[in-house]
Order: sequence, then C-alpha cells, then structure tokens
Amino acid sequence: MNNHMQISFKSISENEAFARIVVASFLAPLDPTLEELAEVKTVVSEAVTNAIIHGYEQASDFDIYLSCEINDHHLKIVIEDFGVGMDDIEEATQPLYTSKPELERSGMGFTIMENFMDHVLVESSLGHGTKVTLEKTFQKSRSIHQ
Repeated sequence: MNNHMQISFKSISENEAFARIVVASFLAPLDPTLEELAEVKTVVSEAVTNAIIHGYEQASDFDIYLSCEINDHHLKIVIEDFGVGMDDIEEATQPLYTSKPELERSGMGFTIMENFMDHVLVESSLGHGTKVTLEKTFQKSRSIHQ
C-alpha cells in the first residue's frame, strides 16, 4: 500500500491535538498496536508543539505544514515551519536542553522523538525555519480481515 497526504494549519496550540488525530487516522490502515499509535501521536505532538513554541515563538499568524507518506509498512511524517530556525541543531537536540526555560519546557521533545521512531532527521537554519522528518516501520498487518 502506498498513500500520502499534506495539510497546513495555523500555529495555535489547539492544532496540536488536530495534528495528532489526523496522523493517527492516516496510519490506521497499517493496523498499529495501541502502543505504536500512542508513540506516533506523542512524536507528532512534540514536533508540532516545537514549531508553535520555538519556531514561531507562539505567534498564531503562521502556518505549520504536515505531510505523511506510507510506503508498504513504512510511515514517514514531515512537520515543517518557516519560523526563526535554529543555529545549533546538535545543541537543540540534546536531552534537557530548552531555549525557553521560562516556559518550564522539559527539553525532552527530540529525545522522545528519537526513542519512539526508527529515524529522526532535523534540518534547520536561522531565519528560515525547521523541518523534522520522522520515520517508523510497522509490522505487517495483524488483522484477521485481510
């Protein structure tokens, strides 16, 4: 099975839940376990929240772009903003690092993404935004209705 989708939405916190639901619905044909589904929803939340809080610094006038692709049993999610970007990706992806300590951020977003996904790629440049690519391969369908 091959499928893809693209959406964009405003950089407001309410859309974090929307993004989770969209991706969960899109990956349903892969018949993920409840644990796998929870993990994917969590990484989407982390990436979208990063775009809102860090990429656009909580300004709601901007768009976040989300695309998903399924090739056989492989899921690829791309979440992109065109916000402030990062000058040091290595530092930003370190556990417990946060550029917004005043907001009581845990600094664990990228670590969570890396733990729940098979592959995480972060691309960013100052003034041009950030693109996070998340990939995971699922087992073949466990459904008895094949």
